[in-house]
Amino acid sequence: MRNFLLALFKRLFFILPVVWAVVSLVFLLIHLVPGDPVRNTLGDNATQAQVAELKHKLGLDLPLGRQYVNYWRGVLQGDLGVSLNNPSEKVLERILARYPATLELTLAGLVVALFIAIPLGVTAGRHQGKWIDNVASVMALLGISTPGFVLGPLMIYLFALKLDLLPVSGRGGLEYLILPAVTMGAALSAILTRMVRSSVIEELGEDYVRTARAKGLSENWVIYKHVLKNGLIPVVTVLGLQFGVLLAGAIITETIFSWPGLGRLTVDAINARDYPLVQGCILMIAVTYIAANLLTDLAYRLLDPRIKVE
Repeated sequence: MRNFLLALFKRLFFILPVVWAVVSLVFLLIHLVPGDPVRNTLGDNATQAQVAELKHKLGLDLPLGRQYVNYWRGVLQGDLGVSLNNPSEKVLERILARYPATLELTLAGLVVALFIAIPLGVTAGRHQGKWIDNVASVMALLGISTPGFVLGPLMIYLFALKLDLLPVSGRGGLEYLILPAVTMGAALSAILTRMVRSSVIEELGEDYVRTARAKGLSENWVIYKHVLKNGLIPVVTVLGLQFGVLLAGAIITETIFSWPGLGRLTVDAINARDYPLVQGCILMIAVTYIAANLLTDLAYRLLDPRIKVE
């Protein structure tokens, strides 16, 4: 346990440069984009004095290096600044208000992907080369080939407008979550299906499987108790990496379904050139992505204690 905790703290220590690099890159890129965000906020009728006053109030009249230092000083104190469009609103409060919606949608997308991929991949692996394996492969290929900005509107048209079974957009009960979650999880389920299938085929040839069958265990018990446990290790790897992809994909899905999450907030902030809000959103996404990868390492250890957290 001591070695595990030391390795964990070591991993956390190496995470800090990654966060610094991501936020610094975003800070520089945003400030290199031509245009005046304050003029954009106040409108064309604003006087030069009004523009200068707001810049001074927000610290945007300082040299870039000084702004960078001030920003990080605020981050370390838990202060991400205020919104340019509405200086009375704190960035952190706006992000925290939207973050649960994005997390809810991302986790729902993961659940949908696993709910589809595990039984489909296991079935395909158990029947390698048969028609059911071919059907599963075609479904996986279809899922990978259909981007969210195509699948989302198609599902809205079919299930919301034509069949009137589910709401078109917005956030509310479970019925509002189904279409965006399926849209997010479809592509991931296709990838996971292929991985689960490959893992099951590989594990079925191992000696411990023959031993389990020789003991008289049922085929379902052998598959779901023994084979799947070992076969899930590479799947967990993909899940950890794809969690960040889902967060990024949430920007498209949230826009299609008018989902009030962090992705949609990021798009609105970029359109309005709201520097502090964009930086805060990307910082939150980056930290979440890094945390997901850390949890992936912990999941490795739970599935196979022989694996060390390096």
